[in-house]
Amino acid sequence: MLRELRSWPTLLLVLFCLAVGIPVTVALTPDQDLVAFGQHIAVGARPPDLSVAGPAQLVQVGNTALDVDRMHVYGPLRPQVTMGPVQRNALAASVFDTENRATATDEAVAAVTGGFANWYVLGGLGLIAFTLAAAAGAAGIRTLVVLRRQSRETGGHAPLSEIFTYCVRAARRMTVIAVVASVLAWGASGVLAYTGAVQGLRGLASLSQLVGAHHLSPDPVGPPISGYDGAVIGDSRAARLGGPPLPDGTPDDVACERSTDSLAAEIGHLMPARVLNLACPSATITSGLRGPQERGGRLLPPQVGVLKQVQDLDFVVVAIGPNDVGWTDFLQYCYGVADCSDRLTQGEFDYRLAAFDRVYGDLLVDLNDLPGSPQIIVVTSYRAFPPDADCPDTRAEGFPGLDATKIELLTERNEQLNDVLRAGAQAYGFAVAEPELALLCEQPADGLGPDLQGMSDPFPLHPTGIGSLRMASSVVRLIEPAPAQ
Repeated sequence: MLRELRSWPTLLLVLFCLAVGIPVTVALTPDQDLVAFGQHIAVGARPPDLSVAGPAQLVQVGNTALDVDRMHVYGPLRPQVTMGPVQRNALAASVFDTENRATATDEAVAAVTGGFANWYVLGGLGLIAFTLAAAAGAAGIRTLVVLRRQSRETGGHAPLSEIFTYCVRAARRMTVIAVVASVLAWGASGVLAYTGAVQGLRGLASLSQLVGAHHLSPDPVGPPISGYDGAVIGDSRAARLGGPPLPDGTPDDVACERSTDSLAAEIGHLMPARVLNLACPSATITSGLRGPQERGGRLLPPQVGVLKQVQDLDFVVVAIGPNDVGWTDFLQYCYGVADCSDRLTQGEFDYRLAAFDRVYGDLLVDLNDLPGSPQIIVVTSYRAFPPDADCPDTRAEGFPGLDATKIELLTERNEQLNDVLRAGAQAYGFAVAEPELALLCEQPADGLGPDLQGMSDPFPLHPTGIGSLRMASSVVRLIEPAPAQ
């Protein structure tokens, strides 16, 4: 064995297994999927490079890859965690639950640790397989070299049985040495990776400490605004699309078709109070609330940017969500096909909801940091149809329309959207208003008329004046009294 250690074939095999086998193993070993704090996470190692040491990496799906400089690891095994898009759900909210936080944290740590351990063991087995395959190839080449050398030196060669016996013994020794060297190198790489990770995580209290934090909030827009007790930001539900226009509306009011019975106006009537309406149809978080929005031939400033200029606000009401997930797309699809519960559209909804979840988190940070710390009230998305609805509003001429199965699917997806809205709001301690409106295909018991515009109306599924009043009522009961001056 000592003589074999000094032989060129064995040395070349060992170098090949270490220089090529380990990087190939790292690259080919699949990441291990797991769930921690309700987040889908994959753990593994980042692709190797020629450097002696480097940082671990955090990859957020749909966003970016971040080098974790605190976790500086020597050797080829540099941990990589892939996560996202971030989900706000009951499991994620458990980190804020003082009673269950310790248990949830232990379970998350165990899941991530177990995932890395599984990846490491799987990678080790892969390296051994690579080494055995390389050793078999090297043994074959070595046998051919021996035969050629003997033929060149003596004009013939020893009996094949002797050559076979010699080559088998040499191959066995060479394979043992290569496997031992690979296992030792893999073990040493694992120790170095563990040491670098532990040192990087020592004294850490948050994810932002690990990878750094950067949040770009919309700048304040326009001159300071005073004289308002509250404000409403959001989409067409809050603007009350289809209502009577404001008689002396600003150009922005006209572009956004804000009405005299909007959510802001009805809140103001019920309190009473002066409430600024910044909502605009088609608004999303990225185009409308946190970014500019083009509407009615005007480029409107971000609603949050204007909101920052409103002085001494007591409360802010937020109505957002359906536009962000493209709710109209799914509704029209269900009207137009016999079965809309296919995997393709479900996957698209899940993707859009996850993307909304991510930008919703940015909006919550903006709202939490508003000057004067006004009370924030998030309004959920209302249902449109009862489970067994069957009326002109569920039918579409020439198309299948809606049935009980489709309505159940739409209701379930609406609830998923509301789960995201609730979880984010509750994590920041914001209030959540859940309006209950009279649904389409139902006869209002109070005789005041429908709460929602029907499919034959100009703006289907948007609240009527009565519906806007009911939405305002669900908000007003949550508004805390202003502190005494």
